[in-house]
Amino acid sequence: QVQLVESGGGLVQPGGSLRLSCAASGITSRLYTMGWYRQAPGKQRELVALITPLTSTTYADSVKDRSTISRDDAKNTVYLQMNSLKPEDTAVYYCNADDVRVRGHYYWGQGTQVTVSS
Repeated sequence: QVQLVESGGGLVQPGGSLRLSCAASGITSRLYTMGWYRQAPGKQRELVALITPLTSTTYADSVKDRSTISRDDAKNTVYLQMNSLKPEDTAVYYCNADDVRVRGHYYWGQGTQVTVSS
């Protein structure tokens, strides 16, 4: 059974930082492109960042100067460090694991809430 379990969300003040973690089980994460997506109320889910098995990274323009995605395949875990957080970063953040061997074969975590507010 595949599970992606996100952690590290919470309430943070504007300008603060968070580190999100996604622990994967039931898959060999080094065979997956790992990504973070977010969905704010009333909006579509959007890409935040992703990292390929060869550690090539992609970021949304809205976060690329404030965020770092990384992976530790020995721990089957992907991280998202977010700095200088803004109220518009408030959303549920979801982890995604996309199998590089099979098109369209991917998994989602259950999400973790990030709220940026004073």
